Amino acid sequence: MKAKQAIFIIGLSTMLSIPFIQAQFHSKNTEELQPSHELNQTVKKIITDNGCMSCHAEKVELPFYAEFPVVGDLVKKDVNQALKHANLSPVISALENDNAVSEVYLAKLEKMLEDNTMPPAQYQLMHWTNFISSDEKRSMQEWISQSRAAYYATGTASKEFANEPIQPILDSMEVDHGKVALGKALYHDTRLSGDNTVSCASCHDLGTGGVDKKKYSIGIRQQEGGINAPTVYNAAFNSHQFWDGRADDLQAQAGGPPMNPVEMDGQSWEKIIQKLEADRSFTKEFSKVYPEGYSEETITEAIAEFEKTLITPNSRFDQYLKGDKDALSADEIRGYELFKDNNCATCHVGQAMGGQSFEFMGLKEDYFADRGNETEADHGRIGVTKKETDQHRFKTPTLRNVAQTAPYYHDGSVETLKEATEKMLKYQVGKELPDEDVDKIVLFLHTLTGQYNGEYVK
Repeated sequence: MKAKQAIFIIGLSTMLSIPFIQAQFHSKNTEELQPSHELNQTVKKIITDNGCMSCHAEKVELPFYAEFPVVGDLVKKDVNQALKHANLSPVISALENDNAVSEVYLAKLEKMLEDNTMPPAQYQLMHWTNFISSDEKRSMQEWISQSRAAYYATGTASKEFANEPIQPILDSMEVDHGKVALGKALYHDTRLSGDNTVSCASCHDLGTGGVDKKKYSIGIRQQEGGINAPTVYNAAFNSHQFWDGRADDLQAQAGGPPMNPVEMDGQSWEKIIQKLEADRSFTKEFSKVYPEGYSEETITEAIAEFEKTLITPNSRFDQYLKGDKDALSADEIRGYELFKDNNCATCHVGQAMGGQSFEFMGLKEDYFADRGNETEADHGRIGVTKKETDQHRFKTPTLRNVAQTAPYYHDGSVETLKEATEKMLKYQVGKELPDEDVDKIVLFLHTLTGQYNGEYVK
């Protein structure tokens, strides 16, 4: 049973079947492109017939020998480890209903097929009838390609890169410009805080990568938070907001900090509204867009609408994906190849290169034991779902503009991109690469800096 720990060794994770960005921003008519019902059911059969659901399911039926001493403990440990890597139940559910499967699952399944790690050789020694045939592999690859084209491709990549797990950022999103103007003002408005000293921009400065470049942000009355502030740039592409995903969308996220006693301590929306109502000029403009006036709903909606405009297209990497072969150097291109070869592009997918899944921190080695001093902020997604398998699981951060957003990780413990890359290789992939290879990956990461209002993010 120890061999089962190797099943899906790249590491799938809990994620949505249909990402937020598909419903909100993808205008392509998918009906003609999406996989057929027959192909979806074929893929479902391949996954189930090859034993994947024996360990990678929400409810696993343990074999009879799981009750035996010693062996039973190993079986249960293997299943627990398998669920840290993957819960395939959402994939099966999506296939049954002909729905879109997360682009993260598409990327990871694609990489496993490419590397011939599904199912692993050790598993097949015990279950010799379970293997992916050439025909099954082609069927799954065709399904992945069709799914990606139907639900996630932006249509801006060159033919060569049209089926990449990473897509160029679109130049703009459809927004209500009246709400955007109000949201921009509110985003920078300190009146959302209790003592009129802190705004959204205090921790998410648009002039410094959409972050404050601190390990932990400083809130009202100089209080220090307990987790690193993620960038607001490209947050519109995230399936959820916050490291633990406790907010389902941008609007829910916008309502969090004003009521947080450490961050802004606005105390109540009624008190915030009283301050805004005293500003006759702004209230007049607000009423033109929202005749119903101020409320938690209208204030947070306006901020969220502004944040939809905080996307950063036209990075050098985007230019490369669109067909400009001179946009990247040979070393940067090699860095991208290494990025994909080492499974980085199986979590950091889509336009934002992240934000679509919750991954277990320390798949290969115990990150928190090595770091020490574990805090409540290290618990991750479990605080929202209350599921034990979500302990130490965090939303995958976007890599867009990553060269501008140090320090790194949810704990802000890493100062440089090189160290962040080395630790990801160690704790998530289980590898140590030559120094020159790590340097090339870092060079590639620097090409991900995009433009906001026509200027590169700083």
